Amino acid sequence: MAALTRISRPSSIPFSNITKCLYFSTTSAAQPETTNNSYLPNINFSRKDPKDRNVQWVFLGVPGVGKGTYASRLSTLLGVPHIATGDLVREELASSGPISQQLAEIVNQGKLVSDEIIFNLLSKRLIAGEAKGESGFILDGFPRTVKQAEILEGVTDIDLVVNLKLREDVLVEKCLGRRICSQCGKNYNVASINVKGENGNPGMSMAPLLPPAQCMSKLITRADDTEEVVKERLRIYNDKSQPVEDFYRSRGKLLEFDLPGGIPASWPRLLEALNLDDYEEKRSAAA
Repeated sequence: MAALTRISRPSSIPFSNITKCLYFSTTSAAQPETTNNSYLPNINFSRKDPKDRNVQWVFLGVPGVGKGTYASRLSTLLGVPHIATGDLVREELASSGPISQQLAEIVNQGKLVSDEIIFNLLSKRLIAGEAKGESGFILDGFPRTVKQAEILEGVTDIDLVVNLKLREDVLVEKCLGRRICSQCGKNYNVASINVKGENGNPGMSMAPLLPPAQCMSKLITRADDTEEVVKERLRIYNDKSQPVEDFYRSRGKLLEFDLPGGIPASWPRLLEALNLDDYEEKRSAAA
């Protein structure tokens, strides 16, 4: 088995708009994707034998489950780039790249970013990384549709897909605790979760991720982080993600991992599930 620095966004583009253009719309009037396979970019990314490269993994999971946190930690541990499509979009928006204006219009109008644009950005990132000597990658929250998974499968090999799961009541509480520093743009979480075990569900504790003192008074809540919107977002994600999970499950590449709690409880168990529990110890001993 094969096993972040967050990009500042232009102040004129709300974070929630970027999120909605990548995740499935939370309304029934969602804009359809306008993907035409005939004009999708040719990703000139060389296919290598697994023994000659590092891991090529995908992390899936509902919004707020912690994909970025665990993908970033594994990226550091394994020495592979952590690639999140949200970050690619924000980088392009902040640049004067060839599609930045088109992308800004899509995001500001709340439309879904097409497969063509996503694969253009991903292609550029993979090719640039390969030119710099990067080997392997961890994709964060992508692909989101079977069509994207099929296209990705046609251009490169995916060794493993990790699907992070968290019980819904805890996930909702965690999402409602999310805060952003209006000055530095970093993400924090003020929720202190301590759920008792009942009805066969184990208890779970998660400590808050509090900001430094200078950020405390500048914390803001995302406008779409209300209980009603969060639950609807989770419902839609679960409906839409099932075919992607089935796609990778049928190929024997899906690892479903139930988070037992916060990082202190979950990180060692995740490493064990990935057969990396002794890898971190060896790296620490060699450091």
